[in-house]
Amino acid sequence: MKFTKLDYCQYLLSSQINYTITNLAEHLESISHDKINYYLKTEKLTPRLLWDNVKDVVEPDDNGYIIFDDSILDKRYSEEIEIVSYTI
Repeated sequence: MKFTKLDYCQYLLSSQINYTITNLAEHLESISHDKINYYLKTEKLTPRLLWDNVKDVVEPDDNGYIIFDDSILDKRYSEEIEIVSYTI
């Protein structure tokens, strides 16, 4: 099974609380956390792409906020994890 932009956007839309790659991988039998991580690292997923896919279902509220966080943790010591590598 190939992981696609549509898969990721649908996950973000349907997840109510936990938006982590680990949570997503737990719900997909044939896709590992490492494969999803690699996909997100190599694919260009812009905030505009996500917004274009969700703006019709977002209800504006003066007290509400939308936060996009694309933090990536340092994995220099995770050589044992499938498809992870560290380059200087």
